[in-house]
This record gives sequence, C-alpha cells and structure tokens, in this order.
Amino acid sequence: MLAAAAKSTADAAERVAAATAELKSILDHKIVTSSAVREQHANITTYLPNQPADAVVFAECVEDVQAVVRVCAAHGVPVIPWGAGSSLEGQVNAPYGGICIDLSRMNRILAVNAGDLDCVIEPGVTRKRLNEELRDQGLFFPIDPGADASLGGMASTRASGTNAVRYGTMKDNVVALKVVTAGGEVISTATRARKASAGYDLTRLFVGAEGTLGIIVEITLRLYGIPEAASAAVCAFPSVGAACDAVMATIQSGIPVARIELLDEVQVRACNAYGKLSLAEAPTLFLEFHGTDAGVAEQAERFAALAAEQGGGPAAFATRAEDRSRLWQARHDAYWAALQLRPGAKGIATDVCVPISRLAECVVATQQDIAANGLIAPIVGHVGDGNFHTVILVDPDDAAEMARAKAYMARLVDRALAMGGTSTGEHGIGQGKMAYMAAEHGAGALTAMAAIKTALDPKNIMNPGKIIPT
Repeated sequence: MLAAAAKSTADAAERVAAATAELKSILDHKIVTSSAVREQHANITTYLPNQPADAVVFAECVEDVQAVVRVCAAHGVPVIPWGAGSSLEGQVNAPYGGICIDLSRMNRILAVNAGDLDCVIEPGVTRKRLNEELRDQGLFFPIDPGADASLGGMASTRASGTNAVRYGTMKDNVVALKVVTAGGEVISTATRARKASAGYDLTRLFVGAEGTLGIIVEITLRLYGIPEAASAAVCAFPSVGAACDAVMATIQSGIPVARIELLDEVQVRACNAYGKLSLAEAPTLFLEFHGTDAGVAEQAERFAALAAEQGGGPAAFATRAEDRSRLWQARHDAYWAALQLRPGAKGIATDVCVPISRLAECVVATQQDIAANGLIAPIVGHVGDGNFHTVILVDPDDAAEMARAKAYMARLVDRALAMGGTSTGEHGIGQGKMAYMAAEHGAGALTAMAAIKTALDPKNIMNPGKIIPT
C-alpha cells in the first residue's frame, strides 16, 4: 500500500512538472513557482493548514484561463481559482497540488448599462472599486461582505453581507455568467434579460460552486439606484435575546430595513477599544434605513418603538455620510477588533444561519456554550436574515484549547441544523465544513451533487477536495 501511494505521488509530481513546463512555454512570465507566491495563494485566513499549489498563473484574459485549464486537463492536474484570498473555509487551498489561477488582473469593468440597472465585469474587479466607478452615475452594488473581496470570488462562494436583509445575496444579484468549463470551453449561463424560462438555471449552479465546476471569467450584476436618503442607528439592549427579539419584530412588521447587525457585549467592547468608540458595552444593533427623507424618518420611528418594547434604546441616529461611514467601518473592523481581545491569538471565524424565529434561542444557547467552555468568542452577525458569526480566539499551539474550539464549532453547527438552519450562511463549505454536508443535505442530495460534479468535471481537476469529499 505504501509503495502504491509513493508511486501515485511520483506520478502526480511528473504530471504537474509536465503541465508547468508546457504552461511556461505558453504563458512565459505569467507563471510563478516561488514558494512565497505559492504560499500567499493558499489559505492564510483561518486555522486550516496552508496547502499551496505547485505554481501560480496570473491570468490577464479569458484565453489565459482557457490555456491553463486545457493543459491541466490534458495532464490530469488540479486547477484552483484565486480572487483576493479572503475566503474563510480553505477554498483556495491545493490539497492535491496543481496550478492556481490568480484572476486579480482580470479587473476590467466591461459595461455599465445604467438604463437596465446592470453591469458586466471581469472577476478580478473588487466591490469597492466597482462602487467607486458607479457612484457618479447614481448607482451602487449592495452586496458587502466586509472584506474588499473580488466579485468573482463573491459569486463563487455565494457571498452575502450587511445589506442582504434588503438586497439579497450574490445568488439574487448575479444575472449571468461566462464560465470556463473543465474542458477549457467558454459557456454563457444566461442573457441580460431579467427573467427567463429557458432551460436549466446554470447561473445558480455556478454561483456558490467555489470553482469546483468551472471558473467564472465574466459576471453580469444587478445594480441599484443610490437611495435619496439614508440613516444609520445604534441601539443597545439588556440582553442578546432582547436584541434578537427586536430584530424579529422589525422584520415581521415589514420595516424595509437595509442593514441590521448584532454585536454582543464582548464584540462591542472590542470595537470600542479598536475604533476609539464610546458605545455602551451591551448587546447592540447597528441598523441602516434607505429611502426618501420621509420614508427613512418613518422607518426609524417605527424601529425605535419596537426596540423600546424589548427594553432597548434610546437609539442614536446618524444621517451624515461621514458619521454613517464611521459606524459601518467599526462593524467591518469587527474581526480585527476581536483579535485585540487576546493579543497573539489566532481568530477562527465561523458562521451559521437559522430561521429568524429561532435566532434568539440559537444566539443565547451559543453564548452559554462559549462561557461553559472557557472560550473567548465574540458574536457578530447579519441577523436580519438569521445569520451570525463567532470569532474564536485560540492559541493554535495549544492542542487542548484547539480541541475545545473545534468541539464548540461542531456543536454550533449541530444546534443550527437542529433548528432548521444551515452550517454556513455565507462563508461557504470549502474544506472546513465538508464534514457537515451529509447532516445538512442527506445522502440523496450529496449523490446528486456528486453526479453534477462528475458530469461537468469528469477528471476531477476543478478545485478538488472542496464541498464534496473526494
């Protein structure tokens, strides 16, 4: 058995060497094999090990991507797409080696169709740059996962974020894609039409596939008009349960809140220290309302009344753009702020999502679990759609502490699934959450997913070792 494994490893190394040599002859300076670059293009954001590819290709056009995929297909070598490296479940690791395709240089905005409220972009465009380009036309793209992720990566991981409660997630805002398949061909998944009944919905198949079915090389996105008025609010509550109950009341009452985020008292304390804020160190909701001046004022008034019923408030409101930006920057800095609670510790970010009616129960039980196991793990979440995160601060060299943290993460997922939720609302599966796929979906659904994978990627070269166990 050991001899067979050694032979298999040697065969894989020969195939990679042959593919790398062929790609160097085709792409020349675009392919890099230095260890520093390869390690930078593997997992660097979580506790999962860094598993670098054997080479990195900096693609500049669709033809570059096609060339890499065709060569890798011919040699049976894995292909791993890379956008900005901000994914949190090991999606960019190369557990079987292979060639990483860095798509960050494919960063052109190809068209902005203001009249149709859509745009066509390459996958390396980041969300911040897109919105900077759109601002002068009175438009914006609302999906905001916090990090300045590439939009190709956001589509691949079915990203979400602070605005999802009103504007949806990436699956709701990707109109069409162009994808390089495992055979090196380019397919279009849809047209720019807002609705269609023609055939299978291939767009939704590739959104969230994490590069396991093909590589996204062009995206058509839905855009929105910048609202006439916006108001942000901060409101403290006596407990996370009360805050979550206020969230449920807000959603059920039909208030079209744009953002509604929960920070528990531990996370608020971290944000105060990191961002030099003076928020009350209590469970707190950050909110934002969009609309007309009159509409925003009415939404804010209705929310304040609902919050008061749960013992929250008084709410503090901010309408100036700079004040709102400062507030949301504090929310986006939550991860870095959390790290300051235990200098030198590693942060393990994880997320679950539950039906909003079970949110308070799930968050309270999670806080109790954290305390009972002596962990530091602030809670922060996009609670308007039942999604929340914890950042577990651990010493990765302390085996006992890591074991407690992993056991806690498993219980968190089990708790969410028992409440009709999911193991991940937006981080994706990658390597980190493959173990929970069977419990969430069942054997039949996993068999169907594996059949799709086999049909579209018969040689299993497209980001293998992710989502579905190989």
